[in-house]
Amino acid sequence: EDFITQGPKITEFEEEIAKYVGAKYGVAFNSGTSALHGAYFALGLDKGDEMITTPNTFVATANAGLYLGAKVNFCDVEKQTGNIDASKLEANENTKLITPVHYSGNPVNLKEIADIAEDNDARIIEDGAHALGAKYNGKKIGSLKYSEMAMFSFHPVKHITTGEGGIIVTNDEEYYERLQLFRSHGITKNNLVNPRDGDWYYEMQHLGFNYRITDIQCALGLSQLKKLDSFVENRRKIAEKYNGMFEDNPYFDVVKENPDGESAYHLYPILLKEKYANHKKEIFSKLRSEGLGVQVHYIPVYLQPYYQNLGFNKGLCPVDEEFYKRELSIPMYPTLTDEDLEFVQEKLYKVFSEY
Repeated sequence: EDFITQGPKITEFEEEIAKYVGAKYGVAFNSGTSALHGAYFALGLDKGDEMITTPNTFVATANAGLYLGAKVNFCDVEKQTGNIDASKLEANENTKLITPVHYSGNPVNLKEIADIAEDNDARIIEDGAHALGAKYNGKKIGSLKYSEMAMFSFHPVKHITTGEGGIIVTNDEEYYERLQLFRSHGITKNNLVNPRDGDWYYEMQHLGFNYRITDIQCALGLSQLKKLDSFVENRRKIAEKYNGMFEDNPYFDVVKENPDGESAYHLYPILLKEKYANHKKEIFSKLRSEGLGVQVHYIPVYLQPYYQNLGFNKGLCPVDEEFYKRELSIPMYPTLTDEDLEFVQEKLYKVFSEY
């Protein structure tokens, strides 16, 4: 009996996800957040290091850097997509890590980011929480042509779910071993430092965490994985219908898909035109009371009180602040019918026409 028991379904799930995206290894965690924490640790991110990410993301992308004592910097986004803007990416010799986020499932311009990373000897870890099944230059996100590792999330709202959970994929054996150590208290029975006392012997070699996922969750993930391609296909069809329905409407613009990629459409964000953006608060509440499950993704991370206490100020990433002012996410899930889409359009236009 191995000391750090992980059931067979976990290994199977890890292997299947890695195979699906075209990576060598997968290490599953109990959340996308702990997976990022593990990936940053595996990379060796530490006090005194700097990382760059986008403010248009869930706080975890940046927080995982703070957990390790790194300094987090934010790069502004593209006006049309909300993805990190490679033309504004300024790395330096202290930049150890760049974490681009494939916002809404729409791939970022990985090649341009990779060129900047290479010039500054920085590494890339992709936050693909929204992007399982998305493609960039014909290859799946997670195939790691431009990055060291990629994270996917299995939170209930994601493409496939394990209840809660996340995974890191990598092609590097050393990262793979460090990820496994990190999720199990930093404990191992291999590559020992001290002489072995006996068959029971194990060593804690790093200050790891209990970030393990369960066998039951991975069994669920495996059954969901069989349906993933059809889920993504349905999302893409729905997005196409939305694009057609909303063409030239007077109220809002739709987010542009990366021409070099295929979005997995975890979200379908719309961008309110100025006049309506000024009434977003009321519009949001009215849409909710009309039965539309709208949401906003995301409040720029550095506008959170915790980050403001670190010295971040409004105005840091003006394009993202404008994006936040205008963004609304409308219903997007694979089971939406044509009637549902008409309902969405009808309610949107009804509420917008009041302004």
